[in-house]
Amino acid sequence: MDDRKLLDTIRPLIGEAETADDCSMFDLGDGRILVSSTDMLHETTDFPKGMTEFEMGWMSVAVTLSDIASTGAAPSQVLVAVGLDNPERLYPFMEGAVYCAEKFGTKVAGGDIDSHKELTAVTTAFGIVDKSVYCRRSGAFVGDAVCVTGIPGRAQAALDGREEFREFLLTPTPQVSSGQKIAHAGASSMMDVSDGVVISLYDIADASSVGIVLDGKSFPLFEESEYAKTCFLYGGGDFGLLFTASDAVIEKLDINYTVIGRVVEGNSVILDGVVLPRKGYAHVWGDA
Repeated sequence: MDDRKLLDTIRPLIGEAETADDCSMFDLGDGRILVSSTDMLHETTDFPKGMTEFEMGWMSVAVTLSDIASTGAAPSQVLVAVGLDNPERLYPFMEGAVYCAEKFGTKVAGGDIDSHKELTAVTTAFGIVDKSVYCRRSGAFVGDAVCVTGIPGRAQAALDGREEFREFLLTPTPQVSSGQKIAHAGASSMMDVSDGVVISLYDIADASSVGIVLDGKSFPLFEESEYAKTCFLYGGGDFGLLFTASDAVIEKLDINYTVIGRVVEGNSVILDGVVLPRKGYAHVWGDA
C-alpha cells in the first residue's frame, strides 16, 4: 500500500475536501485564505546519503514551502519540530532551515525538539492568499493548457549519481514567487511536482474529473535521451509547479514555463496514444 491509497482509508473520517490537496485552507472572512501544510522527513528514507545537516534543514523547510507556493500564497511563517539522535546536529540543521525560510520571504517562528533514533523533522508552514486567486488541484477545464515550471528530472538524475545535478536534489528551490504570479494570472489548478510529473498529473485529473494528453516533443528535458524523459515523467524530488490555465492566461505570464499538454475529457494521462501508469515517488508499506 502506498501513501495515496492509505490516505483513501481515512477520507471518510476527515473529509473529502480536507484530504484533496497538499494544503489545508481556512477562510479568514475578509477575502483572504489562510493555507497550511505539514511534512515529515526521516533521515533513512528521505534524506539522500551524504547530505549535511544544513542541507537537511533546508530541504525540510523547502518541501513544505513548495506546497504553500502551489496555492499561490505568500508564506507567513514556518514551525520546525526536530527529533535528534545527536543533539550536536541541531544547530547546523536549524541554520539550513532558517536560511531557507528567510530566502523565500518568511521565518522560522517556533517548533519543538525531542530525542529520536534517527534525525526526523516535521515542518509546518502557513501562508496567506486572496480567495479570488487561491489555487487547488481541482479546477482544470477541458481545453486548458497543461504547463510546468523548471526542468523536472534533475533531482532523480542526481539520486542516480549525476553529480552535476546534485544541487537540485539537496537544496531544491520552492517556486514561491512563480506560484503567486501563476495564481494571480488566473490558473485553473496547480500543485507541485515533488512526487513526479505523471503521478501529479493524475492527482489533478482525478480532482478535476478530466483527462490529460501530453506532447512529448515539448518536454523540457535536461538532455535529449530516453533516460531524461523517464526522469522527467516519473522522477521525484523536483520542486517545479504543474498548473493548468487557458491560453489567454498563459500568454500574460511573465515567468519561465513550458506547455506540455492539454486537458481533455476522460480520466487518464496519455502520451503518444498510450495511457501512462500512475507511477512516481511514494511512501510504501508492504507489497504495494
